[in-house]
Amino acid sequence: MQVLFELFFKFTVVLDTILMQIDFNNLNMNPLSFNSEFEAKIGNFLDEWFSDSETVKVQTSGSTGTPKIFEIEKKRMVNSAEMTCNFLGLKKGDTALICLPVEYISGKMMVVRSVVRKLKLITSNPSVKPVEHLKDKIDFCAMTPLQVENSLDTLYLIKNLIIGGAAVSEILKDKILQALAASDASTRIFETYGMSETLSHIALKQIAPQAEEYFKAFDNVEISTDQRGCLKIFAPKINSEILQTNDLVDIINGNQFRFLGRIDNVINSGGAKIFPEQLEALVKKEIPNEAVFIGVDDESLGQKLILVIEGKSSEELNQKLSAVRYQEKFHRPKEIIFVEKIPRTPNGKVNRIELKKALFHKN
Repeated sequence: MQVLFELFFKFTVVLDTILMQIDFNNLNMNPLSFNSEFEAKIGNFLDEWFSDSETVKVQTSGSTGTPKIFEIEKKRMVNSAEMTCNFLGLKKGDTALICLPVEYISGKMMVVRSVVRKLKLITSNPSVKPVEHLKDKIDFCAMTPLQVENSLDTLYLIKNLIIGGAAVSEILKDKILQALAASDASTRIFETYGMSETLSHIALKQIAPQAEEYFKAFDNVEISTDQRGCLKIFAPKINSEILQTNDLVDIINGNQFRFLGRIDNVINSGGAKIFPEQLEALVKKEIPNEAVFIGVDDESLGQKLILVIEGKSSEELNQKLSAVRYQEKFHRPKEIIFVEKIPRTPNGKVNRIELKKALFHKN
């Protein structure tokens, strides 16, 4: 592989694991060598980034449809990177760790932020325990909820952590706060809002040290809603056009919003509109299992509300489910189904379309 850029790099030995560190603040003539497939993919992306092309290719997750590949202008990715770095107060020479697949925008933007802000980027192969060998403190990292779930004992080593790819459950939020309280850490943790089309995220919501209810949009990002109540995003530094989402939101103070759910996930049962994401958050306050609400065609109700639980049924689990306090009577599911595994997209998001197919369209 011929690397089209010049970087200073070193290998940091931690226990029996070799972590590669790329220092974007010290450029010289040393070429990079790669010791894993993940590192090679980062190298390929950097080849693409430092090439003469004005765009790079990005793959969508496929969580709301068929995965697709599209091209994004580098200058817009630079603008997005600056927004995140400015919000978090990252500065030249700070350390960042990448543990997300570089095929997707989340991983690519970790690299771009490091290039733009001249960070020292540490690579860790994407896994459910990406920082288990981390011993020294770092300034910045991005993870999925599942990765955070398996990294609670090392969160205190991360100064700024953003969590994306899926909603952060209430149970996980409690675990995060307990873990940080036990370590007396000053870690700041945020949940992200965004998608491939917004170049990772355009808003953050703090989880720790103090939990917030609303996402706060970055500077130079304007938000509004359409006639359906779905979020519209105008971020001229990222996209010259207004981005219309299918996300139902509640906006306050002009630049803060609460996510209610996707309009294409809304379940219409007996004439009532039900937001499954809100019910899922409620249920996950009581149980550790993955929980998904879906609507199934029903002659009398239009759609029947069904709760799908990942895992085996047990008396203890059923008691906890029975104790869930729903705001409305019609929020309580008409049926609960237990499955061994809930289908997910390649980057870990629940695939509701495949779940319904697996349960009700097996032929």
